[in-house]
Amino acid sequence: MLNLNYAYRIYPDVSQEKELLDWLEICRGVYNYALRERKEWINSRKCKVNACSLHCEYIIPADQPFPDYYKQKKALTQAKKEYPSLKRVQSQV
Repeated sequence: MLNLNYAYRIYPDVSQEKELLDWLEICRGVYNYALRERKEWINSRKCKVNACSLHCEYIIPADQPFPDYYKQKKALTQAKKEYPSLKRVQSQV
């Protein structure tokens, strides 16, 4: 079986480049927020039950479920209603 791959190079003008950079900035912020949410949930489960850390604590309720892909995807649609800047990025990006 033969697979062919194509690589396309784009040459955006100044306004398109600004819009692409804006999209990348928004996508980076959304990704970092989701990653931080997952890491904080995991770190909140690492401390011992009978001892509290004096250095730092993650206060997340014990019954809160893990923020998996589907929960975060649903939360993103809610966030788009609250923050109009998230609507500027296409949904397939």
